[in-house]
Amino acid sequence: MTNYSTLQTSRQRGFTLIEIMVVVIILGILVSLIAPNIFGVLDDAERTATKIQIRNLQVALDTYRMNHSRYPTTEEGLEILINPPGRDRGYIDVIPKDSWNNEFQYKSPGEHGDVDLWSMGRNGQEGGEGLDADIGNWYTE
Repeated sequence: MTNYSTLQTSRQRGFTLIEIMVVVIILGILVSLIAPNIFGVLDDAERTATKIQIRNLQVALDTYRMNHSRYPTTEEGLEILINPPGRDRGYIDVIPKDSWNNEFQYKSPGEHGDVDLWSMGRNGQEGGEGLDADIGNWYTE
């Protein structure tokens, strides 16, 4: 004689293939709806962080100008902000890199103002559009 409760328990132990496929499909739909929003936010955060770094470097450059009556030359570059002449401390501790681990570009005198300070964007090349677009201290956005 077969015990009915044992037979019923053995039939209810696992998920069927159809149940698993339904869960996978639901998860796929959720990921396809949420992922673009998350990646868009991350891209915006990288651009915003780079803009903030440019502003911070611009403040250091402006402070250098107040103390030395001029901006550093293109040849002196941003490095002079770390160990400026006639000062015990620098205006910055290290020269940061942009959000894509590229070096900031510096030119004095600049084409857009007294100095040009910019990131070449995600692709690390001049110009570009979208995430690859340059971000400079002359942009007002």
